[in-house]
Amino acid sequence: MKKNEMLTALVEEYERAVVDYKKILKNISNEEFNLIRDKEATDPDCKSIQTVSFHIIQFGYTYANYIQSISTKGWLKYNKKIDLIDTAIEEVDKMMVYTKESFHENWYKTNKELEKYSFKTRWNVTYDLEQLLEHAIVHILRHRRQVENFLKKEI
Repeated sequence: MKKNEMLTALVEEYERAVVDYKKILKNISNEEFNLIRDKEATDPDCKSIQTVSFHIIQFGYTYANYIQSISTKGWLKYNKKIDLIDTAIEEVDKMMVYTKESFHENWYKTNKELEKYSFKTRWNVTYDLEQLLEHAIVHILRHRRQVENFLKKEI
């Protein structure tokens, strides 16, 4: 049985976004990782590369939990402390494994079968599966850009 090509393509792009984000992390120090970059940010997830990384991982698990809700009722609440770059890299890799596992047998459903699923998110937006994955990808891309801009600024 062949995996759904739409899901495969989206997950590959998700992984690509993660690889690009990890490249940035691998080129900074732990001190740079934890440095407060935006003292005026009202969102606590946007103050440092560390807080952005935690946010990326935490929401990655949230997206995967929505996907998993098609098959099971389990919901993994992510709240691990991340204060080292190596930990962030390991945790984003674990998040991607969890995401791929969240599809269960849905990897093998047709697009038509997958179209019947929708997810009312806690941020009050309803997505179909394709839109949810696209949002997950762009979420990392947006925060990658944010981190790149952090690194361009003098502190």
